[in-house]
Amino acid sequence: MASTDFGFKTVDEQEKARRVRGVFDSVAAKYDVMNDLMSLGLHRAWKAYTLLAANLKPGDKVLDIAGGTGDMALAFAGKVGPLGQVVHTDINLAMLRQGRVRLLDKGILLPTAVCDAEQLPFADQYFDLVCVAFGLRNMTHKDRALREMARVLKPGGKLLVLEFSKVAAPLSKAYDWYSFEVLPRLGKMVTGDDASYRYLAESIRMHPDQQSLKALMQQSGFAHVDIHNLSLGMVALHVGIRC
Repeated sequence: MASTDFGFKTVDEQEKARRVRGVFDSVAAKYDVMNDLMSLGLHRAWKAYTLLAANLKPGDKVLDIAGGTGDMALAFAGKVGPLGQVVHTDINLAMLRQGRVRLLDKGILLPTAVCDAEQLPFADQYFDLVCVAFGLRNMTHKDRALREMARVLKPGGKLLVLEFSKVAAPLSKAYDWYSFEVLPRLGKMVTGDDASYRYLAESIRMHPDQQSLKALMQQSGFAHVDIHNLSLGMVALHVGIRC
């Protein structure tokens, strides 16, 4: 059986899927609170920048992959309006439920689906925009997922990948200390789960850096890819245009 990484560990591919599901089952209820705490609120600015880069217009069709608690789906819905469509998806049911509640509380009813990004249940060339925010690093076959994202995009359509990336060298030691010492303890205090946030820190280090992800996107059907480093590379937004 094929093996893959789960943080710094090597596990078989089916085991990774089970473990990643367990991580998000554990943190779903406090996911948004932890995002604010661990990023000092910066995740809101990163997502606002992503929304600007989306440059959506009324009537556009959007696929939100790994949409979790629904903050990006909610923002996209406000841009595409009643003539557009936003499909809110995640592989994790607990996260998707949190997002659906949030959206309904805001009076927004969107198509919601549990689905695997490596096998998207959507027609070819259907969407104007696909977005995956802080989800790609958890996918076992990133190349397969990116090819699926290209498949469901219209020619000239846009993919936004917002993800933790390689921080600028002067910050690396301080960032490592925060990631491996502070973050798990914060997770333990807020969610009762330090292991999931230790995995988060490890998964960031195992994720392709900015240039490697750009190359992978280009190999997966995106003719042009721009990199936008945010917070000195702590996070990067990759914007790919489908061939």
